[in-house]
Amino acid sequence: MENKYKSVIDEAVERLYERYPELAVKYGEAGRKKCYEDNVHHFNYLESASDVGESNVFSDYALWLNSVLVSRGMKSDHLIDNFRCIIESLEMSGVEKGEDFKLYLNEAIKSIQKADRENMPAN
Repeated sequence: MENKYKSVIDEAVERLYERYPELAVKYGEAGRKKCYEDNVHHFNYLESASDVGESNVFSDYALWLNSVLVSRGMKSDHLIDNFRCIIESLEMSGVEKGEDFKLYLNEAIKSIQKADRENMPAN
């Protein structure tokens, strides 16, 4: 799995770190390695979703992951931006299931944004 999408994951991590240079300062090389590992997990779930042809497999994972990250002080935007970096990297890669993966990533982004709207405190 890792080698199959390594170039796409490398590109996505690079894009994310270009957009957020403070990540390198805050987390260093260990953070970049963890980001890469997290993206490997994303691709494992993308593969599973593609294997069964169900976008909700990935969206459910993304919603769960987002709740974990938010509970640890991160913002949904961090995960969404990571997914967008993967989409951009997939667009240039030509990987076999790239179109499915982009669809699932976009669906997950919409699910996270919808959940955020529903969880906003009422004014």
